[in-house]
Amino acid sequence: MLGRVALALLPLVSSVLSQTSSSYTDPLNGIVFQGITDPVHGVTYGAVFPPLATSGPNPTEFIGEIVAPVDAKWVGIALGGAMIGDLLLVAWPNGNDIVYSTRYATDYVQPLEYDGPTITNLPSTNVNSTHWNWVFRCQNCTSWQGGSMALDSGGAWAWAYSNVGVDDPSDPQSTFNEHTDCAGPGGIIAADRISEAGKKVLLLERGGPSTGETGGTYVAPWAEGTNLTKFDIPGLFESMFTDSNPWYWCKDVTVFAGCLLGGGTSVNGALYWLPPDSDFTTQNGWPNGWQNHQPYTSALSERLPSTDAPSTDGNRYLEQTFNVVQQLLNGQGYRQVTINSEPNSKDHVYGYAAYDFINGKRGGPVATYFQTANARPNFTYKDYTLVSNVVRNGAQITGVQTNDTSLGPNGVVPLTPNGRVILAGGSFGTPRVLFQSGIGPSDMLQIVQNNAQAAANLPPSSQFIDLPVGQSVSDNPSINLVFTHPSIDAYENWANVWSSPRPADAAQYLENQSGVFASASPRMNFWRSYQGSDGKQRWAQGTVRPGAASVNTTYPYNASEIFTITVYLSEGITSRGRIGIDAALRATPIVNPWLTDPVDKTILIQALNDVVSNLQSVPGLTMITPDNRTTIQEYVDDYDPGTMDSNHWVGSAKIGTSSSNAVVDTNTKVFNTNNLFVTDASMLPALPIGNPHGFLMSAVEQATAKILALAGGP
Repeated sequence: MLGRVALALLPLVSSVLSQTSSSYTDPLNGIVFQGITDPVHGVTYGAVFPPLATSGPNPTEFIGEIVAPVDAKWVGIALGGAMIGDLLLVAWPNGNDIVYSTRYATDYVQPLEYDGPTITNLPSTNVNSTHWNWVFRCQNCTSWQGGSMALDSGGAWAWAYSNVGVDDPSDPQSTFNEHTDCAGPGGIIAADRISEAGKKVLLLERGGPSTGETGGTYVAPWAEGTNLTKFDIPGLFESMFTDSNPWYWCKDVTVFAGCLLGGGTSVNGALYWLPPDSDFTTQNGWPNGWQNHQPYTSALSERLPSTDAPSTDGNRYLEQTFNVVQQLLNGQGYRQVTINSEPNSKDHVYGYAAYDFINGKRGGPVATYFQTANARPNFTYKDYTLVSNVVRNGAQITGVQTNDTSLGPNGVVPLTPNGRVILAGGSFGTPRVLFQSGIGPSDMLQIVQNNAQAAANLPPSSQFIDLPVGQSVSDNPSINLVFTHPSIDAYENWANVWSSPRPADAAQYLENQSGVFASASPRMNFWRSYQGSDGKQRWAQGTVRPGAASVNTTYPYNASEIFTITVYLSEGITSRGRIGIDAALRATPIVNPWLTDPVDKTILIQALNDVVSNLQSVPGLTMITPDNRTTIQEYVDDYDPGTMDSNHWVGSAKIGTSSSNAVVDTNTKVFNTNNLFVTDASMLPALPIGNPHGFLMSAVEQATAKILALAGGP
């Protein structure tokens, strides 16, 4: 089975020290045990040994007991105090019976059956509505390959606990296979589809809940008493960037990245474009075999239909910007379309902004794929679990290193022999995990080696894998044009939506999720294609919204009438950058990807000039940034690269056919590994025509199908 990064093979390991144990009498059998109760999970472990021999060999048996609540799906004991290299006794309930086995592990991998000990269930073994009790005689159990119990000194034991059941409770040698992912869009969709196929999945998220449905509680003052969090209400999108306590952004990534369930799909504007055929062409970097995206895009749209009228009453609100820009674009030969009804029409077209909101609330993979996965018994979700690296022996991934020692020895969650790990930590998170796993360019691996804590988890340098992780990165260069028009309602530039919104709008939304707050800020999108001097076709996308991110003008203007057209250069751009880590292991851009190719810059300037070419044809329309003292060329030349970031990063672990210029192969498996995969935006080879939200999810649907079709898996 697979994983983002961690599993639940021996998820809790703690020492049972003789000096902390005490004697107790089991009322069901009258046996006096020496034992201890784990205070976290409520499991009691006990044993009683025969007297030591006065001469000759000591006894090789004992009577043991495990009393566990029914939430304990399996429990184990390591008789020598370590999960590796010691005899393991593992048991679980199966109906009214207890199933058990003896096992042995030589590394952080699935423990295998171990012959030699003889286990006999004693009569007081039972299962009831609240607990199960395993009482057993263990013969030939005091020594094993490479180890033994210290019978004369009260040696330490260790225990293991899991609330994730085994694959087949009736089989004593049942495996603990897990597929694990990150709970961003790539991880959630992969986890849902893999668990749907009957595989056992463990999904790990470094952050916590987001929407109210997932246990989130971050509610605006005006929505107190409801289950509608910041991440539920679409109209709070702009407040993501102005919050005084933005705990939901990752603190160890130097650009905006969501560290909560849903990842970026819980904090973005949720613009949702079904991909055109051109997004998956070989010209756009995809290897052969990925061009037939339609079955996967259809599967996506069945789960997540799009809407360009997200208010539950079917009405559109704050549409003044649409009406003004429509006049501008009609004069340039554009036509209006329902964008997701014509996904291949992306030249001289415009339409209402489309989203994957559901019933006036944020939808996305959290409201759909996560919910169906979470209802399956073979799916387990763990949050607040940070994955630092995978544990590997050469090409074979044997486990995942986490910050949660309850998941495995020293936080390492072992992987089954046929298990797979899926990384879906995003365009910044996945490269960092790879670097810290000894996979990537030598300069990044040297940074990891220079960090004592991270270096301790690296494989031997002879096992380092040189791949172009973090290279060939793209992001849309974006430029804001700011206008005024007397018909516009700038909505206070969205400044009050969190703390003091317009009362009528807040009340309307709370009543039935309708009105202004049922949508994020964009109101219109448009596209136009361009042919570059290098013979390559590029697309420009425009996004129109009331209000403005920033205004730079020396002229007076009416702030209540401002709106913004953001122009992005998208599919076909040739500029590339690089993502890496700094000395503190923060993920960060180390080469900016915007307009490094002068042809890209020329096309973007042409697109901006085209947008405003007939400005005078719309009465009352004035551009204030740049103002009439600044040309578009000058404006772009002086534009702050730090504000050109669209946060649509792709390519840092890109797909391809050769390890010389790609990180994952045509099945999204990391080159030179046996069982490590990537299903997030980092594997996308290039930008799509529109925002990558829908493009990525379609790609993950296809990637998951390819992974499931591979031989040799769980």
